Amino acid sequence: MKEDVFQELAGLTTEARNPRTQNLDKMTTREILEAMNAEDRTVPEIVAAAIPQIEQVVERVVQAFERGGRLIYVGAGTSGRLGVLDASECPPTFGTDPTQVQGFIAGGYDSLRKAAEGAEDNPDGAIHDFELCCLGHDDVVVGITASRRTPYVLGGLSYAKQRGCFTSLLICNEFDAESMGYEEVSAQPDVIISLPVGPEVLTGSTRLKAGTATKLALNMISTAAWVRMGKCYGNLMVDLRMGSRKLQARARRILIEITGCDYEWADELLRSADGELKTALVMHFRGITAEHAREVLEDSGGKIGGR
Repeated sequence: MKEDVFQELAGLTTEARNPRTQNLDKMTTREILEAMNAEDRTVPEIVAAAIPQIEQVVERVVQAFERGGRLIYVGAGTSGRLGVLDASECPPTFGTDPTQVQGFIAGGYDSLRKAAEGAEDNPDGAIHDFELCCLGHDDVVVGITASRRTPYVLGGLSYAKQRGCFTSLLICNEFDAESMGYEEVSAQPDVIISLPVGPEVLTGSTRLKAGTATKLALNMISTAAWVRMGKCYGNLMVDLRMGSRKLQARARRILIEITGCDYEWADELLRSADGELKTALVMHFRGITAEHAREVLEDSGGKIGGR
């Protein structure tokens, strides 16, 4: 291993020893759990401090969606898995096309189940992934790396920036342009989301606080963007996909909640709308057919009027 990599890691707070847990191996089960919980409670405030930067990313994601662009996550290890997870949960929650939010992880999808740690050291690895998805200038690319230094992520962001994409880097350390090789500001990602969670309970295990902070931030990005795109009514999911009995029941409950109708009418409306909750709502409010309701929604950019 090159000494420069050793020195890079030595300067990361996520690699430092936590002074509050140096006797971790001597703790009782209760003490371990209480120590972990105490550390986890610091995470929300750290994420709150980054809301201005998260907001910038959300605004650009909304603009990308409006132009037909996509949100693309790229990461390695836990960071990559969280990106893929957030992307995979958008279709059932918001009724989106699976291509609109995508997650790429170093080592490919096999590394979701089996670690492929060496793949993160290839700065060109993400380029191949981006070529497969035909990365375009209307896309927003969010790189995720707790350490701030993962070559797979930084190489992917550099390529995305060259392609004209808006780019963001989500890290769990302080941003240090010099140590990351960003000698020119123009080479940096457009927005840096820094979530400096500090040393982990278990030294270097960034699936802990860093993972929690990352999950919170990704939840905020995708959820806020899709809400802005009209994927909810009030705080109710009106574009969910009814892929299970639970979701079928939820759709009927939401329809009843919004309209005040009875179960039979909600069931009939959803069947007439081919299971499309938003279409059923417009049918109810406007007294029109499913086909006409879809036309109304298309004209309104997918948003239900009346609020």
